[in-house]
Amino acid sequence: MSRLAGLRVVDLTQFLPGPMMTLMLADQGADVVKVEAPGGDPARAMPPFIGGESVWFRNLNRGKTNVTLDLKTEAGTAALWALIDGADVFVEGFRPGVADRLGFGAAAVRARFPQLVYCSISAFGQSGAMAHHPAHDLAVQALAGFLSVNDGANGVPVVPGVPSADMAAGLTALSAVLMALLARERTGVGDTLDIAMFDSLLPWSAHIAGDALAGGAAPRSARQRSLGGAAFYQVYGCADDRHIVLGGREAKFATALLTALGRPDLIAVAAAPAGEQGALIAFLQATFLTRTRDEWVAWFAGRDIAFAPVLDFREALDQPHVAERQLWQAPDLAPAIQPSTSICMA
Repeated sequence: MSRLAGLRVVDLTQFLPGPMMTLMLADQGADVVKVEAPGGDPARAMPPFIGGESVWFRNLNRGKTNVTLDLKTEAGTAALWALIDGADVFVEGFRPGVADRLGFGAAAVRARFPQLVYCSISAFGQSGAMAHHPAHDLAVQALAGFLSVNDGANGVPVVPGVPSADMAAGLTALSAVLMALLARERTGVGDTLDIAMFDSLLPWSAHIAGDALAGGAAPRSARQRSLGGAAFYQVYGCADDRHIVLGGREAKFATALLTALGRPDLIAVAAAPAGEQGALIAFLQATFLTRTRDEWVAWFAGRDIAFAPVLDFREALDQPHVAERQLWQAPDLAPAIQPSTSICMA
């Protein structure tokens, strides 16, 4: 892709939110220079490895150019200023205040390069009482309320399978950077962006935390339509200890399934408020335990019902749909990221 050809990005981020955002820019043709400290991005050491390189690191840093700089030295800072000269976007993921101490805070950088879009990504933002509190994804999800509804049948929160706060911050940063670049086309002036994982994730609660957002009580999974309180938005066990899901609450799906199962009398229950569908959930739980997951896959074939088997990642990646959409490609052994030869290393 070359939609962003000619765009130069200097990336001082590591782990997930920042590298994910700059990866999406690189995938569209931007020239992304990843600046690492002498110790390197910690993701380089995260297993598993392929060809001696971390799969995590490869997936988030392909198509970028690497420069290793020691910003505590004069040579390192001079090299970074040289990189920034002519860049369009500068992204940093330090804890608030660190970039300033290194001499590359937003005010200093944009004073020299007012056309630059300067983007900071942190857990809680550059201001406020929480700004300096250390946190990765799990803690941000906990403080934003999301972990409270990432619970099992016993109501105990569990570690989420998706780093939603990290991903939300990366997507928010991407949209903010692109909007700032669009505005620069009209004004000739860049912008300073303060992207927080907490701020980015909190709006994702709009569909599940309505009562709390309106000043009322917090949602509870067992009584919330999208979190376990509805029979047709639910996970069910099968005879082989695998699982399926019903993933659509529309009346037509309830009518089609319950008619096929010989229980049209329960169709009305599917329309009851979340938390009041216990009889229907119990029936479906008992029913789905009578066949294996794959037997249910065969049974659902051709029926217009929002249904899916629960797949592990190996099964998910091996689906024909993934190949048809070219969503995954077997990796080669070439390094995902190339060292720069254009400037002096430090």
